[in-house]
Amino acid sequence: MEKIEEQFANLHIVKRSSESKECTYLLGIDTSKTVQAEKGSLVAVLCSTGSIRMYDKERLKVLREFSGRPGLLNGVRFANSCDSVYSACTDGTIKCWDARVASEKPVQLFKGYPSNIFISFDINRNDHVICAGTEKVDDDALLVFWDARINSQDLSTIRDPLGTYSETHSDDVTQVCFHPSNPNMVVSGSTDGLVNVFDISADNEEDALVTTCNSVSSVSYIGWSGKDYKQIYCMTHDEGFCWWDLNHLATDEPITCLDIQDVREIINVKENILDYLIGGLYHEKMDKLFVVGGTNTGRIHLLSCTTSGLTHVTSLQGGHAAVVRSFCWNTQDESLLTGGEDAQLILWKPGALEKTFAKKDSMKIASSVHQRVRVHSNDSYKRRKKH
Repeated sequence: MEKIEEQFANLHIVKRSSESKECTYLLGIDTSKTVQAEKGSLVAVLCSTGSIRMYDKERLKVLREFSGRPGLLNGVRFANSCDSVYSACTDGTIKCWDARVASEKPVQLFKGYPSNIFISFDINRNDHVICAGTEKVDDDALLVFWDARINSQDLSTIRDPLGTYSETHSDDVTQVCFHPSNPNMVVSGSTDGLVNVFDISADNEEDALVTTCNSVSSVSYIGWSGKDYKQIYCMTHDEGFCWWDLNHLATDEPITCLDIQDVREIINVKENILDYLIGGLYHEKMDKLFVVGGTNTGRIHLLSCTTSGLTHVTSLQGGHAAVVRSFCWNTQDESLLTGGEDAQLILWKPGALEKTFAKKDSMKIASSVHQRVRVHSNDSYKRRKKH
């Protein structure tokens, strides 16, 4: 624990993105898995304006911007094997761009079914399959799948779906997350409170469903953790946290490791309050799960997760002036990227010479709050909880 505490406590701001004229929330961050010899890593940032900005990681300079017009983009993810960047769009498509080239048109377009509005998605480890979650329309809340492989026999830029899972969620599918190493495993989360684990190598949805866990609240974030990534965890829109161990599915042991209805009520962050949860971070080398949260004034808190509960490890301050919406941790150089409602993208690195920065004033825009915070009824949460 001392090592990770030292790593985070030693993080200092080395670069801040250039000032933007637009009042923009930075809702999501992902970095390229490949490194260009001359240019270094690319960073893709989802903006509340509905576009994706590409940055050079070391300089944090905007290189280009991709738009979903007339639709708005939602979510951002790099491919694992190349510099393709994906995003869901409110026009019922998943769009794929070549991150190295400025273009108004995506290089691949994955079309959904009529009335689909995609609000979550992911691409699997070998870049073969895309899965996207939809808003509920009528009685349907779907997981839609596509083959993402480039077929030399079919160079069409438009792809139709392989099929859907339609029976396992009863409300908006807010989260989709593939397993970090097994390309057939995927977990989904919904405003119905359910977190479903699937093995998509099975022939049908019923056989594909490995287990269902119930967070009893609207799911805002999900991830994989543990040795061989046999655990899953989720956060909820009312700041709850749940953690399950899939190793116990074949035993009499309960799979629930931790279930906290409201982290804000139980966590002791010394003199500083905790206002919200941002996401999770599994440190593979240490085999430790951490939860990242923050305050409305821009302070970032790192919390350690054990079966005994959550404990405060360390905090980062002096970076953001408003709510932090997104982060991306790089295990190779132990750097951290954060984005917030102050329109700032900040690069933190350990042991760097700390520079003096004037904290940016908040650039809050109430109109984009609905993109991440929504009000839901509790009617659909009363579902059977599996242990």
